[in-house]
Amino acid sequence: MKASLANTLVRLAIRQDDSDSSVPDDDSQYGYVPDESVAILFLVLFGISTALHVGQATYFRLWWLLPTAALCGIGEVIGWSGRLWSSISPLASTPFTIQISSTIIAPTPLLAATFIIMARIVQRLGTSYSRLTPKWYTIIFLPCDIIALVVQGVGGGIASSADTLEGANKGAKIMLGGIAFQFVVIIVFSAIALDFTQRYLRDTPVRRDFDGIQRGAFTPRLKAMLAALGFSTTVLFIRSVYRLIELNGGWNGRIIHTEVYFNVLDGAMVVLAIFTLNFVHPGVFLRPTEEKLSNPESNSSSSSVQMRPVS
Repeated sequence: MKASLANTLVRLAIRQDDSDSSVPDDDSQYGYVPDESVAILFLVLFGISTALHVGQATYFRLWWLLPTAALCGIGEVIGWSGRLWSSISPLASTPFTIQISSTIIAPTPLLAATFIIMARIVQRLGTSYSRLTPKWYTIIFLPCDIIALVVQGVGGGIASSADTLEGANKGAKIMLGGIAFQFVVIIVFSAIALDFTQRYLRDTPVRRDFDGIQRGAFTPRLKAMLAALGFSTTVLFIRSVYRLIELNGGWNGRIIHTEVYFNVLDGAMVVLAIFTLNFVHPGVFLRPTEEKLSNPESNSSSSSVQMRPVS
C-alpha cells in the first residue's frame, strides 16, 4: 500500500502543464505557476490524514497526537491551500506568503510525535538498553523541536513580509538556520535510536535498571511500530536535506524554482511520513497485550531476569 501510494505521488507530482507551470515566470515569486492538479492532490491527501489523526487520537485517547501529527496535517492543508490559490492567482503575494511559511514549519510537530513514540518503545522494550531514559527523550528533543519551530516561523515571517530581496534573504537565512538545527536534531535522535535498537537485539545493556522492565518482548506490533518510526524519520530526513539545499541556493536558485523537486522531496515525503502513523498507529501498535492487561502479576514476575555484565 505504501509503495503504491509513493508511486502515485511521484507520478502525479511530476505532472506539469507545458503551457505555463513548466516555464518559469519572472513575475511569479515561485519562478513558475504551481500546478493546480498537484495542489488539489496534496490538499486532499493531507486533509484525509488530518481527519484520520483527529479521529484516531480521540478514539484511543492519545491527546498528544493532536498538537503533533494532527497539527502537522493542519499546517500542510493551509500551505497547500496557498499553493492552490497561487495556481489560480500566480502573481498574488498573500498565497505565496501562506505556503512558504506553512510548508516550512508544518512537519516540525510530526517530529515531536516521533520522539514521544520512541520514548514509549524504549519503555516497553527496556530502558537499560538506551543511553537516555524515556523521560529524557522528551526533555531533550521536544524543546529542540520547539526551538526549530520558532526559528523557522520567525524566518518565514520575515521572508514573506519583506519588501526587498535583502530582507527576503535575511528571512531565508533564519529559516535555513532553523532547518539546519532540526537536521542536526534528527541525526542525533536517529543515532541514539539506532544504538538502542542494536543494543536490544544484541542484548548488551548500557546499564542495569532496578525499576521497571529489564527486557521486554519484541512483539510483532512493536517491530512494526519501530519500523514505521524508522521509515517516517528517514523520509523527514530526506525532506530536511532538500530544504537545506533549496534555501541555501537563495530565492533565485534553480532548486527553489523547480516545482517537481518541491512536490516530490517535500510534499510527497511529508505525506508518506504522516500516513505512516495513520497506518501503523501507536494506539494499536503500542497497546498493551491482552495477556499483560489480564495478568499484570505475571508481567512483573517475568520481567525479573538474571543480571548480565554491562558492556
